[in-house]
Amino acid sequence: MRLTVLGGCGAWPAAGQACSGYLLEHDGYRVLIDPGYATLPRLLERIGAAEVDAVLITHGHPDHCVDLNPLLRARVLADEPASALPVHAPPGALDAVLALDKPRMLAAGYVAHDLEPGVPREIGPFRLDAWSLPHHVTNAGLRLSAGGRVIAYTGDTGPAAELVDLAKDADVLLAEATYPERVPDEDAPYLSSALDAGRTASAAGVARLLLTHLWPDTAPEPALAAAARTYPGDLAVATPGLTMDV
Repeated sequence: MRLTVLGGCGAWPAAGQACSGYLLEHDGYRVLIDPGYATLPRLLERIGAAEVDAVLITHGHPDHCVDLNPLLRARVLADEPASALPVHAPPGALDAVLALDKPRMLAAGYVAHDLEPGVPREIGPFRLDAWSLPHHVTNAGLRLSAGGRVIAYTGDTGPAAELVDLAKDADVLLAEATYPERVPDEDAPYLSSALDAGRTASAAGVARLLLTHLWPDTAPEPALAAAARTYPGDLAVATPGLTMDV
């Protein structure tokens, strides 16, 4: 299983960066997770648009899904249009991004599937389990298993007991860490800090913690230092181009 980070900025893409976006590959099958702002050009540096086999979207905020639109355009408007792309997302999460074009323009380019927490499904060689996690909008935490390896991803989430189940014994936990230590009061139920991510990783016994969704134009060192206070294991920040074989 191979994970490639396309981007890891929260909210908007800082100069030279991209928002959330991750490519997960196993046995030749490619899953694009959360195609946020500016992730498509980075994806196309690695593979063609038609080579994406499925898309997973945790929630409907544009920094996690807006580049689904140009991805579908690249597939539908090609000289040889690609087959319909399976897109898995919480109910209603795709409404805004799919409304960017007239429905008939992209209708043949995708097949939408609602993510259902507690209902496992097979996506190519992967088993996908989803959890409902607290955010400003409906958000699905994702756990993908293949070849005896596990990657867990929180999407954007506030603190929740379910996070430990999501990440239990995962090889990699990809965790939202918008702030290093303290989330502002108005967002505290809906976002996490690096300190929170470290606590989850420790409680779940994960092998590696990868912090993502840091606030744009902030240095990674404070987030790493905060997470290291609560998690003693392998730790990094999701920077564009980072690739790991799990």
